[in-house]
Amino acid sequence: MTTATLQRSVRSRIGVRPRAVLVGIVATVLTAVIVVITLGTGEFPIAPADVVKTLFGQGTAAQDFIVNELRLPRVITAILVGMALAAGGAVFQSLVRNPLGSPDILGVTNGASTAALTVVILGGSSTQLSLAAVAGGLGAALLIQLIGGRHGLHGFRFILVGIGLSAIFTGISGYLLTRGVQMENARALLWLTGSLDGRDWQQAGPLLGVLAVILPILLLACGPGLRILEMGDDTAAALGVPVRFLRTLALFTAALLVACAAAAAGPVAFVALIAPHLAKKLTRAPGPNLIPSLAMGALLLVGADWLAQHAPRALPVGVVTGIVGGAYLVGLLTMERRAGRI
Repeated sequence: MTTATLQRSVRSRIGVRPRAVLVGIVATVLTAVIVVITLGTGEFPIAPADVVKTLFGQGTAAQDFIVNELRLPRVITAILVGMALAAGGAVFQSLVRNPLGSPDILGVTNGASTAALTVVILGGSSTQLSLAAVAGGLGAALLIQLIGGRHGLHGFRFILVGIGLSAIFTGISGYLLTRGVQMENARALLWLTGSLDGRDWQQAGPLLGVLAVILPILLLACGPGLRILEMGDDTAAALGVPVRFLRTLALFTAALLVACAAAAAGPVAFVALIAPHLAKKLTRAPGPNLIPSLAMGALLLVGADWLAQHAPRALPVGVVTGIVGGAYLVGLLTMERRAGRI
């Protein structure tokens, strides 16, 4: 490949793609529609037009209390958690170069869950739980880096290391549940399912701060490099991409997002797998597709939470994402097998 051809290939990978922009816009619009519907439904229904007026400060005192104080914090938390999980999943899938490279499968989510579960069993506070979840997710990422990263974080070696760590964390979590008392175990099981019940600005605020810091790093410092990295390590290195540094930075920033999402809502399953995979399918573009993935993650989690709240019996959102995500994973595995990649 000549230098000119290589440069054209790189420009085609890092340029703005209209299809990706369209996917992001459509997903954002659909999310906004579901948000308005969600804010207006419940024990005290409010018409969509009145919801919009209330969001702009033109509603009655009762509408303002119901929409902005009671319902909006949960919806905003769902959006932020969905975005964080989707961004983390997109980076992991790009690093592994495999649609199965999800934090759910690679042990990062389970690491956060095990650390948080330890705090729950010991009777710790919500703040301690959140800090433990973040530390556990980053610790899992560090183990993946140490065990599987000597010759580069990609391929099925990375996936197998993550699956092994995930199994270890699952075993530890099971043991911890046998040591807890009934009330602590009930709290732990609800958290492990993934739930948005009772979420308020205390969860949404810190997660918004983390996203405000981490997303520019991923979009500006990691995104273009990850797209080039998909062309191969040697090609990326020849084009001046610091391969090892980029992988390490992307791994830990993505792990931080996933861990913070778990701290806010528990380990909500499969959003990190489905959102970036759907975004990539719809955009048909190389690279992590971060912006479409962010929009898709918000859409998926807000939609799943609406279904969870309006099921015949209210459910934790993790139950809905688990059912939908499990079916999606089976279909994905079937497609991968037919394509000869597994």
